[in-house]
Amino acid sequence: MLYPRRDRNPDIPRQEDERIVNAEKTQPVPRAETDNARALLATMKAIEARGIEQARQRQAQAAQESLPFSLEALLAPPPQAKVVMLPIWPEAVRAVPNGMLRSALFGAIRRGARRYMERERIAALEGIEIFYTGQRLDQGDLDVWETILHLARLQGLGNECRVTAYQLLKAIGKADTGGNREVLHIRLMRLKATSVEIEQSRYGYAGSLIDEIYRDKETREYIFRVNTKLRALFEPDQFTQIDWVVRRELDGKPLAQWLHGFYASHAKPYPVSVAKLRELCGSEAESLRHFREDLREALDAVVKAGMVQGQPFGYEIRDGDIVHADKTPSRAQRRHLAKKIRKPRQRQP
Repeated sequence: MLYPRRDRNPDIPRQEDERIVNAEKTQPVPRAETDNARALLATMKAIEARGIEQARQRQAQAAQESLPFSLEALLAPPPQAKVVMLPIWPEAVRAVPNGMLRSALFGAIRRGARRYMERERIAALEGIEIFYTGQRLDQGDLDVWETILHLARLQGLGNECRVTAYQLLKAIGKADTGGNREVLHIRLMRLKATSVEIEQSRYGYAGSLIDEIYRDKETREYIFRVNTKLRALFEPDQFTQIDWVVRRELDGKPLAQWLHGFYASHAKPYPVSVAKLRELCGSEAESLRHFREDLREALDAVVKAGMVQGQPFGYEIRDGDIVHADKTPSRAQRRHLAKKIRKPRQRQP
């Protein structure tokens, strides 16, 4: 038996009719608009991708910073630093910055108790400024420091240098005895416990004379380091090569050793008063009269040591207590003098 369909109301359109009507109303989209839409969509996706990647990187960085260093990072070798080298001078000489030879930093003082100095200004020639903290230093301390620099020139500043007490004493020219080992150790510790502020010309340094030193308990070697910043005092024309044999000839005569270094640092010595030399060497002589006597004796010792080694040196004290010294300049000093007297060529018009 057939029943009439209730959805066949003629007033209600069928779905097929709606699709036909909608199809008739839809118009084709121009191709240019389609391309623009696609480009815009691609740009938006790229921006979204970059934002996601940046957020991921920030999260990873935050997580890394919140964690302790990994074992791999700790074991990874550090980047290789540039080696700072001193000039390579010959074995027969010892190099010392001019400011230390033209001042009372390593004074011509007597043996015995040392006065402690707290950032005191050290007497020095004009153009040199030194402030020092530590026990007073003497010419024996300078012997040790010269030897430390002599060894460090082959290893590089800032690097570990190893040397035994026997090797140090032999290099300084001292016998290997228990007493000398004890004195050597005291001098090394004294040089370590120093603070020096020095300016010479346009160059300067502030720090200890020996940056670090300690003993290896197994090998009994001294292990020391010299500050890399000390290299600034060894620029051309800022240091002097001291003849080591002549200095050893003057061992035990601190004023003669100081005078030898002072005059060696000048290519052409200029006249200096006796009073000024007394101030510069840090003498502990009770009076100027006593110092004048010591000075003549010390200058005579320098003359004698120079003659033995074929390095002529002469002096006169005249013109109202003025010391006039004469010496043969070294090869480097002769080059320095030649540069000073060479006049610049004028350009032809």
